[in-house]
Amino acid sequence: MGRRWRDGTGVLLVHGEGDDARVRVPLEIAGSYRARTKGLLGRDSVEGALLLSPANNVHTFRMRMPIDVAYLDRRLTVIAVRTMRPGRLGAPRLRSRHVLEAGAGAMAGWGVRVGARVEVVAE
Repeated sequence: MGRRWRDGTGVLLVHGEGDDARVRVPLEIAGSYRARTKGLLGRDSVEGALLLSPANNVHTFRMRMPIDVAYLDRRLTVIAVRTMRPGRLGAPRLRSRHVLEAGAGAMAGWGVRVGARVEVVAE
């Protein structure tokens, strides 16, 4: 459960209601301090999602687009989901160990909501 990922790519699996119901999302992994600090800064879009790990809060200063932010606990269960406009500071989530970022509106389409479980498959 205390898994640490390295910078790279992978797939985010969003578990649905049934055992086999899953959505596959392209994933960038930011595991180093440098990659987490850069995040989505300076981008106009993101293909899939970005995982910041470890992390328990984010900001959108110097971002060009609104984003969806999902806070995950150590078991990769979603504990909060927020949409943030550029120039905002998110409140830290004490139970959060990882943060997912994606373009605004994307997470609802993938089924990322409070209580959902996700899985990270690093490549």
